[in-house]
Amino acid sequence: MERAIVHMDLDTFFVSCERLLNSELQGRPIIIGGGDRGVVASCSYEARFFGVHSAMPIKMALRLCPEARVIKGDMDLYSKMSHTVTEIIQEQVPVVEKASIDEFYLDLSGMDRFFGCYKWTGEIAKSILKNTGLPISFALSDNKTVSKIGTGEAKPLGKMEIKKNLIKPFLNPLSIRKIPMVGNVTFQLLSRIGIRTIQTLSEMPREVLQQLIGKNGGELWQKANGIDPNPVVPYSERKSISSEHTFSADTIDVENVKALITGMVEELAFKLREEKWLTSVVVVKIRYSNFDTETKQHKIAYTSADHTLTKVALELFKKLYTRRMRLRLIGLKFTGLVHGNHQMNLFEDTEELMALYQTMDKIKNRFGENSVGRALSFKYNSSV
Repeated sequence: MERAIVHMDLDTFFVSCERLLNSELQGRPIIIGGGDRGVVASCSYEARFFGVHSAMPIKMALRLCPEARVIKGDMDLYSKMSHTVTEIIQEQVPVVEKASIDEFYLDLSGMDRFFGCYKWTGEIAKSILKNTGLPISFALSDNKTVSKIGTGEAKPLGKMEIKKNLIKPFLNPLSIRKIPMVGNVTFQLLSRIGIRTIQTLSEMPREVLQQLIGKNGGELWQKANGIDPNPVVPYSERKSISSEHTFSADTIDVENVKALITGMVEELAFKLREEKWLTSVVVVKIRYSNFDTETKQHKIAYTSADHTLTKVALELFKKLYTRRMRLRLIGLKFTGLVHGNHQMNLFEDTEELMALYQTMDKIKNRFGENSVGRALSFKYNSSV
């Protein structure tokens, strides 16, 4: 049985949500982000026309497009609208993977005999637009990589079908930047040796590509040749992420406890970014030596940034720990999660902080979670 894999992506999702609330924003260049030193979380096509793009510093974006309207953004609204779209899709599709807050993979394999996969997907897209007012684009092919690239080419409010015999002709003339796993570093590396189109990349010997960029070379070669066996993974919503530490001996050493909290935050925040989650609620738990247990929580703007979460967690601990009694356990939990492809809190964090976290995460992915971090957190890592 031939696979039928669809990629659906809500067009300029954050901007579209804001336009539902304010019709005056239609047709205007819009930037979603926050703060003078913040970065662009999303932008309208009108702003993109001037060269504005996601993760660009707000100041630079406004120099390119001074007429743009800057909106701070409302992750609660975006999360709610994303959930509505998810429910519409899940009601009509047997296997759905929610890749981020605004994009989905659908496995429609075997459904051709009932209705026709391309027509079926078109009806779902119409249903989403009718029931939510949100424009959505999609592409259908036989694997996730090709369908995702197809959606990018179909946008905005477009649709595309790339049949198996047309995959290579479709991919060949495109820039290697279109391949999802090709970041700026890989692009620059390949460009320097004259590899700029997917066709050129696909014709490169697989072994040479592996030697050039490492273990991911084989997977990149497959994608350039339109091969992607990865399945659509059924979507399930994660409710929280947490960690607890029970002391080997009850303690009253507050500075040590703060070090533990800092280390816990670093550990959990890294997992949030790795799995592409943002949290909106921080919960701290303590258990005294007499087994009395107390918790306190605080709602925050969606984030996965260590510095923000550490500050909140330490403030909660200060409010919680009111008795001069030894502690038996300390716990930390992040809940109120939304699944998004924005690995940082783009509404608050600066370009410098984003670069710092991205660099640290790369080091951790390569050398292990404890390979880099704040000096205070190493006290935590050495004690667990």
